[in-house]
Amino acid sequence: MTRNTLKADLIEMFKTEKEKLKSMLLESPGMLCLTSDLWSSINTDGFLAITVYFIDKEWVLQKRVLAFSHMLPPHSGVALNAKVFSILEEWGLEKKIFCITLDNALSNDRFVQLLRDQLDTKSPLVSKGRFFHMRCCAHIVNLIVQDGLKEIDQAVVKVRESIKYVKGSKSQVRKQKFLDCIKLLSLSSTRGLRQDCPTRWNSTFLMLDSAIYYRKAFAHLEISDSNYTSCPSATEWDTIEKICVFLAVFYDVNSIFSGTKYPTANLYYPHIFMVYFTLHDSMSSKDEYMRRMGASMMDKFKKYWSDFSLTLAIAVVFDPRYKLHFIEWSYNKIYGADNCQYSDVELLLSTTFDEYVLYFGNASSTTSNHASTSSSKAGEETSNDTRRLFGVRAKLLVSCDLLCQP
Repeated sequence: MTRNTLKADLIEMFKTEKEKLKSMLLESPGMLCLTSDLWSSINTDGFLAITVYFIDKEWVLQKRVLAFSHMLPPHSGVALNAKVFSILEEWGLEKKIFCITLDNALSNDRFVQLLRDQLDTKSPLVSKGRFFHMRCCAHIVNLIVQDGLKEIDQAVVKVRESIKYVKGSKSQVRKQKFLDCIKLLSLSSTRGLRQDCPTRWNSTFLMLDSAIYYRKAFAHLEISDSNYTSCPSATEWDTIEKICVFLAVFYDVNSIFSGTKYPTANLYYPHIFMVYFTLHDSMSSKDEYMRRMGASMMDKFKKYWSDFSLTLAIAVVFDPRYKLHFIEWSYNKIYGADNCQYSDVELLLSTTFDEYVLYFGNASSTTSNHASTSSSKAGEETSNDTRRLFGVRAKLLVSCDLLCQP
């Protein structure tokens, strides 16, 4: 087989699979959600990746890569909008987009604004585009924790240098000295030490967590090896232990948000609610550095909380483990019993429900041959009946849940 034949076969296979995916996306009963990110190669070439998430006809969560395309500079909001919109037009999906999830780069704000306006002219977005822009939850958690880690930066640097000293040397002498210290203290050598990537806080957490177990071994190495000078002090080790307990909550949340085999929108609110209380408790800690760290992280948390608390609260209402009364209870905890924020959730939920009733009512009426006047009256009656049924059902669910609580 010649290379030209192989190339032609691969291109033909690509076109066939692309048409299959295109049909699958257009036939999906619901709308589509996108994620996008920019990536730079080792020679600084830019590439744009777009992934689509949707529920297929069999009610199975699907994930597909729509594009991995060369992205020429500049990577401005205008350029990103032009690139992404052209890809959506190529796939014929500009009328089926529900939201797009992005990280918190400044260019993305302008990009989202332009893309939202363009898509809205093609087909009105749900709730006038209020749900359209979703900020990456894992990235927000990363920003919050990175702010907090600045408070103990010196202790983290010492642990990082200690692990580099033991693991990074080409010579086996240092490694053997450390293993001898481990053996002398009857510690397990199988647990190992983790080296972190400074820009990823979860790897820093794993590094600190692994180093704590070998705390005594590092202290013994400092005595036996005069070249080792980066051992944290006893006070710094105590600080690291407390920080690890504190960060474990964030690590668990980040792991849950990073799942790809299950929906995560309904998981955001309850876990971020726990993050709020973790930060709130740290701000009243007896340790000054914990109070400073908690205050710094809370400032960053509040910057993004308002964007998410309202939008993703709706996903929690649809989760039978929580429903509406969990939102009411948590808002009372955060804002107080006399808060007005909870009414905003009820209003958004109600108006969004009306919008979906109207949308699917119109979609079904276009396939019928009834008179326009009678169909509009029937649609209005159906909408009112559905609203009443929805309200009754919601009250019943809340009542049942309250009765079942211990």
